[in-house]
Amino acid sequence: MTQQFPPLEQETRSHIPTDCCAYHINRASQTLRAWACLENGPIRPIRINGRLAWPVAEIRNLLEGGAK
Repeated sequence: MTQQFPPLEQETRSHIPTDCCAYHINRASQTLRAWACLENGPIRPIRINGRLAWPVAEIRNLLEGGAK
């Protein structure tokens, strides 16, 4: 069964989990985890209780061509 994610324009949360972010930017979840670990990706997550949370505003900016 494939997990369903809401369209990014309908996202109401300020930050989303890694799997949801990976879906929206068409990257593997492990790629995002590497970006977080190495601090070298186009967007940076915050950590909430040890889990990564990716900022929706920065994801939108990235998809519009505004980041690296």
